[in-house]
Amino acid sequence: MKQTVETNQTPQQFNAGGVLAISACHFVHDVYASFLAPLLPLLIEKLSMSLTQAGSLTAVMQLPSLLNPLIGNLADRFSVRWFVVLAPVMTALPMSLIGVAPNYAVLVILLLITGLSTAVFHVPAPVLISRLSGGRVGMGMSFYMTGGELARTVGPLTAVGAVSLLGLEHFYPIMVFGVAASVWLYLRLRNLPDITREKAARTTLGQTWREVRGVLLPLIAILVGRAFMHASMSTFLPTFIKQETGNLWLAGVGLTVLEAFGVVGALTAGMTSDRLGRRRVLMVSLLGAPLGMTLFVFGGGWLRFVALMITGLTLLSTTPVMLAVVQENAKSSPAGANGLFMMFSFLARSLTVIPVGILGDMMGLRTAYLISAGLGLLTLPFIMMLPKDRTSGE
Repeated sequence: MKQTVETNQTPQQFNAGGVLAISACHFVHDVYASFLAPLLPLLIEKLSMSLTQAGSLTAVMQLPSLLNPLIGNLADRFSVRWFVVLAPVMTALPMSLIGVAPNYAVLVILLLITGLSTAVFHVPAPVLISRLSGGRVGMGMSFYMTGGELARTVGPLTAVGAVSLLGLEHFYPIMVFGVAASVWLYLRLRNLPDITREKAARTTLGQTWREVRGVLLPLIAILVGRAFMHASMSTFLPTFIKQETGNLWLAGVGLTVLEAFGVVGALTAGMTSDRLGRRRVLMVSLLGAPLGMTLFVFGGGWLRFVALMITGLTLLSTTPVMLAVVQENAKSSPAGANGLFMMFSFLARSLTVIPVGILGDMMGLRTAYLISAGLGLLTLPFIMMLPKDRTSGE
């Protein structure tokens, strides 16, 4: 009979090999997940889609995110390792086949599978990272999130390069890298002991919510304020720069600068929070991002690029810190708690883009940026509602 271990303890030693393996596979997984946007013009032409149909594909792909709490609850009852190991290949297969889709319905099915696989990866992966990080959870989350941030830069280039070489209907052999990632991750993690929490097996989502609501409620407020800033700076940044300068190339460069410093922020924020405390790092980040946005609006020339560096470094660095906070305060059902966090994060991102666009239409993007920055500052009191960090001396 297979024996399991019931424990809430994590090994004190930082398992660098395991953390880097999961982070690398996070990169591979998210590269495939980013194929839709760059290939959408070709898919529109091939399938004669309307813009409404094309626009709905992103929503279709994100729809399974609403199942995040349920996925997290299931991951707590079974081995989270297998959820993480299988996800790269389960995302690579449908995303490598979207060019072969003969009609809109098949394309929707492929994207639904991708969305489900994406949720299956992103909910339990931080739990496994937390277990492998020992007492340095922030560092583990930084490596993990860096993989995802890099993928958003490399993914579109990979998709366009593959289609340029092989054609839209023949680039499916690229799925081999996803298969290889899952096999490699299995070999890296196969000797990791299964940790089955009997308490988690009896824990409902309602009980999980009651256990972590003291952490999730302030985090939800922070997620909403951050989402307004994120929508302004990510979704509408190229449009804003194009309106201000008339230079589309400069708009693309600006977004690249923002994302590049976001990678640096994701890599360093979690590690810094291990030493200085989660609340302190969140306070600096959520103070720096609104100030960077304000400087971007009122600045000019190279000062705007400095503002983009500051904003990218601070705005895009908060996720690994918040993931660490959730894992450190979820004892009975860590994957279920992360599922709730990921669902609220998805809803915040999805529901704030439209209001920012409305503000931009009514008052202009400059005003929309300043309002979003002000909402970002309103998150600061909620940081103080988070538990004090036990290891940093807060």
